[in-house]
Amino acid sequence: MSNEQPEQLLLPQRPLILGVGGCSGSGKTTLARELTTQLSATLLPLDFYYRCLGHVPPEERALQNFDHPDSLEHKLLAQHIEELAEGRCIERPIYDFTTHTRVPDRTETVVPAPVLIVEGILALHYPHIRNLYDFSIYVNAPNEVCLNRRIYRDMLERGRTEESVRAQFEATARPMAELYVLPSAPHASITVEGTDALDWSIEQVLQRLHQLGLLRTIHYNSRSER
Repeated sequence: MSNEQPEQLLLPQRPLILGVGGCSGSGKTTLARELTTQLSATLLPLDFYYRCLGHVPPEERALQNFDHPDSLEHKLLAQHIEELAEGRCIERPIYDFTTHTRVPDRTETVVPAPVLIVEGILALHYPHIRNLYDFSIYVNAPNEVCLNRRIYRDMLERGRTEESVRAQFEATARPMAELYVLPSAPHASITVEGTDALDWSIEQVLQRLHQLGLLRTIHYNSRSER
């Protein structure tokens, strides 16, 4: 008679859920994308959960406050995080930043992975979303650095002018960051500097995850393996 143990039915494990927050232009998206690559993770940006402004006249849409917590459909985001945590696929909205509307009748299927990374300026703001994280990261950077990076990104990717980006930064981005983003920093498991080398920030995060025993069962792609 064979001494081999019968194979056990392995139930899917709950994924490791990471939150990455920080001011617009701090470097949080770059950090989140690199972590996504190294951890073979699923990335869920908050930017896709902006409320559709199709009901607002086009000339008034750009005047809305996109940095306020109410601008995001955060309850839908929380629902999607929970569904992915349960091993189910979701249909994520597709947001068009040039028109400030969701692309009608289209979504993107997001599949579960051993690691889920939630990223956005308000990723650490909402208590009901913070409670879903196993670990969270705040990316810190000076205002001037954030503004310059935001100008570059919005002109390149979102069809904005430098003047409009600067005006929005002073009108809403900076005051909303002071009200909602900066106060979310103490909720983070670790804070990294967005002006540091990306390699160093990644190393700090991975070391802390290892220390907490959160990466023991997860294979990640170190730079030596690429």
